[in-house]
Amino acid sequence: MIDYQKLKQLRNETKVSFSLCKKALEESDNDMEKAKEKLREWGIKKAEGKSEREIKAGGIYTYVHHNHMIAAMLELGCETDFVSGNQDFKTLGQELAMQVASIPAKDVTEFLKQNYIRDPGKTIDDMLKEAILKFGENIKITRFERWELGQ
Repeated sequence: MIDYQKLKQLRNETKVSFSLCKKALEESDNDMEKAKEKLREWGIKKAEGKSEREIKAGGIYTYVHHNHMIAAMLELGCETDFVSGNQDFKTLGQELAMQVASIPAKDVTEFLKQNYIRDPGKTIDDMLKEAILKFGENIKITRFERWELGQ
């Protein structure tokens, strides 16, 4: 039997559909951590299945550090305008731009391996896979740039 309070909490924390959250809780006997792990596993599988789908939409996101000495710009791609217009997608773009400004990386591959500054237990690649599970579309960081005053 599903604990609906946990279902609501899991949905609020992950932003994944109710049906997937319900399935994860059912398969984990209402254990929140196990359900989150199931969602992560499903996100990885879903990301692998969508990785070849064409990116036709997305957005460009910027971040300027409060001291105005570091700035970043990041291009985040997705399949449709519907997803690129979603506030959660825009928030992801802003968070990723802040990450680019915070920790230098030489390329997208290196960037994907970084631990997320707000949750060191999660990599940038994990964040993208979670977004793919949530939105049901291929999502990729296609390029980024970081500037530091005087360099």
